[in-house]
Amino acid sequence: MALGKFEITALSDGTHAFPVHRVLTKTVSGSDTSIPLDVANPGEADALLAEEKLAVPVEGSINAFLINTGSKLILIDSGAGSLYGNCCGHLLDNLRAAGYTPEEVDEVLLTHLHADHVGGIAPNGKIAFPNAIIRVSQVDAVYWLSTAHENAAPALLKSMFDGDRQSLEPYIKAGRFKAFTYDEPLDPGIRAIASPGHTPGHSFFAVESEGQKLLLWGDVVHVAPVQFPDPAVTVAYDSDPAEAEAERTKIYADAARKGYWIGAAHISFPGLGHVVARDGHFFWVPANYSAASVKPD
Repeated sequence: MALGKFEITALSDGTHAFPVHRVLTKTVSGSDTSIPLDVANPGEADALLAEEKLAVPVEGSINAFLINTGSKLILIDSGAGSLYGNCCGHLLDNLRAAGYTPEEVDEVLLTHLHADHVGGIAPNGKIAFPNAIIRVSQVDAVYWLSTAHENAAPALLKSMFDGDRQSLEPYIKAGRFKAFTYDEPLDPGIRAIASPGHTPGHSFFAVESEGQKLLLWGDVVHVAPVQFPDPAVTVAYDSDPAEAEAERTKIYADAARKGYWIGAAHISFPGLGHVVARDGHFFWVPANYSAASVKPD
């Protein structure tokens, strides 16, 4: 899609069966304790899925977004690479299908350092983007590259630390990793916005050109049919569920009020659309698009 002078290409890394009943959670009222959604509100997940003609298992999309600014190619997130098994790791093939090569990518900006966002930069530990600088917030880099934080992390998240090291170390050794702080500029038309909760240094990326705006919001939503009707539903992967819930509610309201585009990592491919509000509830409106056959040269 065109965004002012920029071209935005949605890239699929694949889909995987999302463990709804194991991962969806809710914060106990008046506390910081998060418990399974099936305990907090039995049947809610299945009922909301049924309203959308869905049932467990639900396929979760893993989307990334390539921005062609005219002078640079910037990839936002990279998919899971080899870290999720055979379900995923299709981003590089789809990048080539879109008419680009991994060697042409100048930067990879990561919303955060969970496996399904960082793994694609180095499938099987090998650099995929040899000419790119890899960037993520300093806060997330410090957390996920820390042995002390790994030792203190819940069992569900421990594999993420291994995946981060496997993915980032080749770039660190090559001098191609550069963490950012939120007060520094990234690229013309692209800025990072702190959005902690899902991870300590989770970031949004606002992309703007000629008065048009796209917000790439990373992991605000994992199961859209559940988390739009009920923004209070969190996930077990959240580092701070209450903070993640607050960020979700805030960005839903802002996106609905201002009407800009959203690029979502885990809403059904291509993950492009808008948030709207009606009768006190939020809804996802997917982009309407035309499909055209492209004849090979």
